[in-house]
Amino acid sequence: MNKIKNRFAGITPIVFGLAIAMLTTETLAQPAPVEEIRPGRLPGYLHESSLPNALALIPPAPTQDSTAFAWEQDVNQKIQALRGGPRWDLATLDNDLTFPNAAGTFSCALGAPITQEQTPYLYQLLRRTLLDAGLATYSAKNHYQRTRPFVVNEQSICAAGAEETLRNDGSYPSGHTAIGWAWALILSEIAPDRSNELQARGLAFGDSRMVCNVHWPMDVIQGQNIGAATVAVLQSDALFRSDLAGAKAEVAAIRAIGLPPSRDCAVEAQAMSVVVPR
Repeated sequence: MNKIKNRFAGITPIVFGLAIAMLTTETLAQPAPVEEIRPGRLPGYLHESSLPNALALIPPAPTQDSTAFAWEQDVNQKIQALRGGPRWDLATLDNDLTFPNAAGTFSCALGAPITQEQTPYLYQLLRRTLLDAGLATYSAKNHYQRTRPFVVNEQSICAAGAEETLRNDGSYPSGHTAIGWAWALILSEIAPDRSNELQARGLAFGDSRMVCNVHWPMDVIQGQNIGAATVAVLQSDALFRSDLAGAKAEVAAIRAIGLPPSRDCAVEAQAMSVVVPR
């Protein structure tokens, strides 16, 4: 036991307790269970009336005769060169927001696993904030009903089989990007010493939407703004703050133990080293 104590010297008692529980296979503290609103989806923390108003917060979507849209088309054309390569593969992985896949998105950036078994508070936190950040984009999405790139350029997308759904879902702003950036900011609160890595992964998550050929650059930029606005509102929610504290404790514990990430970080690093054109 003294050797174990020495290994975790300097961490708080609550984190030490969680670490010992992991080492001795005792049951981890669990967040209060939340009932799914539909298969695979948990409710968010925020009531619909509390969500950021994307329509009021972001500028109008670029029009087809604008300089901004000409730039977006140029970027989109350049990005097609990444099709079929490692960056395309990462975009395909990032497109899948189902769990447990989505939970692993930031595992390498965090330097630790993110799973229901090892980080139950964080796992549930990510599942719930997915809905908050995603829904926050829809006042603007529904208003502008912007056409997606693959409809314009008639090229394939990394989200095979979702073409018909996406044709009828507005492109501006990007919901995936809002979710990914919200997660990056939340995780930066949980592990501030990893904030550079986490936010770089969050930016790459947004870039994946362009690589996937389902979003224009301005969709991604404004998706990040809505993700940040969502996290700002979440700070005032008592349950979110309580679950965030639980996530901080368990992440500190597994990092102290040195549990490895749940993804192949070498493969991810190779994909992220590919420059996405601008």
